[in-house]
Amino acid sequence: MNVLVEGGRLAAEGRPFALATVVTVERPASARRGDHAIVTEDGALTGWVGGACTEATVVRESLAALADGEARLVRVAGGCASEGAIELLIEPQLPAPLLAVIGDSPAARMLAELARTLGWRVEVELAERANAVVVASMGQVDEDALEAALATDAGYVGLVASAKRGSAVLAELRERGLDEEALARVRCPAGLDLGPSSQEEIAVAILAELVAWRHTRPGSAAELVEAAEAVDPVCGMTVATATATETAVWEGTTYYFCGAGCRNRFERDPESHLGAPR
Repeated sequence: MNVLVEGGRLAAEGRPFALATVVTVERPASARRGDHAIVTEDGALTGWVGGACTEATVVRESLAALADGEARLVRVAGGCASEGAIELLIEPQLPAPLLAVIGDSPAARMLAELARTLGWRVEVELAERANAVVVASMGQVDEDALEAALATDAGYVGLVASAKRGSAVLAELRERGLDEEALARVRCPAGLDLGPSSQEEIAVAILAELVAWRHTRPGSAAELVEAAEAVDPVCGMTVATATATETAVWEGTTYYFCGAGCRNRFERDPESHLGAPR
């Protein structure tokens, strides 16, 4: 697979990824200068930047880069059978936020226009990978649109309505079986409180809240890294779980290994390797 072509495909789909490029090689490392790999937000690595020893570090640093949006130069030295070292440039490729604006009210049209001006991607119907959803249908499809929005992973779900109308909408959703945790995700009235406002001013207030939300939502680097790596119980090396080819299950737990040698040693006597890594 051509890594750069795959990166172009991910970018066209609006999916975040990190591009890792080998910039320096000290032999006998197996990678070559210019080798590339892509790491997606689920920790999956595509491409070649060295063996298992390198991959775990690349995945960890790539997920951290995706979380904080900062490029980084990473040095990976030694490990496994190689005594070489490489340096990699890891660059996060983050798509602009995707905002779904539901409704054809003046507030909805103005919000869509303003968001596009800021470089956000905007859809006028619910998109599966929307980062934020604003329902501004003014009572036309509020309940149905909110129910659908809450079924997505959108981090921001807002309803343009008065507090009284919003309470009625939430009560209807509660009757439909939505739990309180889901309903607590709805911001109503959506936007900063500017007092009595025109439809256009409401759109400005919502956009201001969206910008604040985008820049203050908690980072998830630690959670992503923890989920994407494991420690080989035989040699103690960190292994990228998404790309690990050597695994074993013992008493319901999956263990990950840097190579077949460690896996074979573990399978011969699992209990001897389940203390401190060595």
